[in-house]
Order: sequence, then C-alpha cells, then structure tokens
Amino acid sequence: GEGGYRLYPNSSDYRVAASAADTLRTGLVVDRRAPHLVDVPYISGTSVTEDMINRTNERYQEKGLALIQKIPTPITPVKIDKEHRHITLAYFDQRSTVDYIGAVQGLPVCFDAKECHTDTFPLANIHPHQVRFMEDFEKQGGISFLLISFTHKDEFYYLRHQKLMEFWNRMETGGRKSFRYEELEKDFFLKGKGVILVPYLDGIQKDLEIRE
Repeated sequence: GEGGYRLYPNSSDYRVAASAADTLRTGLVVDRRAPHLVDVPYISGTSVTEDMINRTNERYQEKGLALIQKIPTPITPVKIDKEHRHITLAYFDQRSTVDYIGAVQGLPVCFDAKECHTDTFPLANIHPHQVRFMEDFEKQGGISFLLISFTHKDEFYYLRHQKLMEFWNRMETGGRKSFRYEELEKDFFLKGKGVILVPYLDGIQKDLEIRE
C-alpha cells in the first residue's frame, strides 16, 4: 500500500501497532481528545515511537527547556516523474548521522531513536558511522545517547553513550553482537509524564550525575 495516516476517534477499544512488524496493542495512543488528537500511522511513514518523541520535543520547546531538531533522512532519487515533477522511486542514504540534534539549556545534545520488538537488541541496528558521530560529538563536549522503544513492553529506555560503548566494544572484541533487556540500567527506563510522553531530560540529568 501507499501508507498514510488515519485519525482515530476517542475510543480505548482501538488497537494500534508501533511499527509494521509489531503486533496490535492498546495504550499506544495516549489522548485522542481534541486538541490532542494523535495521527496514527497505519502502513508506513512516521512510527508511533517517532511521533511520541516529536511531540515531546514540541512540549520541551514550548516550555523553554530544550530545542531539538529532527534531522531528515537523506534519500537518493532513482526515478523521477518529470511530467509531475516528483520522485517515484528512491532509497534511503545509509550515511545519515543521527535522528535528532539540538541543545538542552546550553548543552549540545544528539540522539538516535530505535525500536526493539524483543528482549534482545541487535547492535546491527546501529551503524558504525552513527557510533563514530556520537563519539566525536562527545569529544566536543556534547551528550549523545539512544532512545530505545521496547514496543512489546511499552517502555522507553535512555541508553547513555558510555553504556552503548560497553556493548559496542564487547562486540568489537569478539563478544555478543547484541545486548539483552536485563543488562540495562534500571534507573534509565523513562516514565511518561502527561503530555511529556518520552521524558528524556530525566535521562540526561541522571547521565550528567554519573559523569560528575
């Protein structure tokens, strides 16, 4: 199909999926009442995870707490309809860096959003050039991290950069090419706060405390 969005009415009976590969579940749409109606992707396009993060970014910006920009994924056109002047076939450029970049109260921040549908997260879901970018970002005094949506548990996790590098270096030295849910730090699971659906500022605060 061609993908798109449907506007679901205010009914808790509706079940939606966080991605095309995910099973249908309740509880992903937090508030369907105007003016907080949520556009739920049903075939392709923005995932529920990305939509929740984008809405959190908007709320943080409104409150003057952060300014985070979504970086569009670059695409390489393959076919162009010259008559109608639009791209009919393209592929994503794998050389993109991270999903989000910006500043939190004077602190440079960058992060990537990932979805995981099981208790095992394959490190193949993270590209080496993304890790290098986050490493270089940290060397410039910034904070980098991953936001992981464990869709089968309805949980968001803040994976701090140092913990990511532990898993990454383990793989590079011949160890596991993934990490398990139970290996994660309990304090970095994020709990939604009303309209703040993915409160990653809480994760950043705890991250800073560890760095000190």
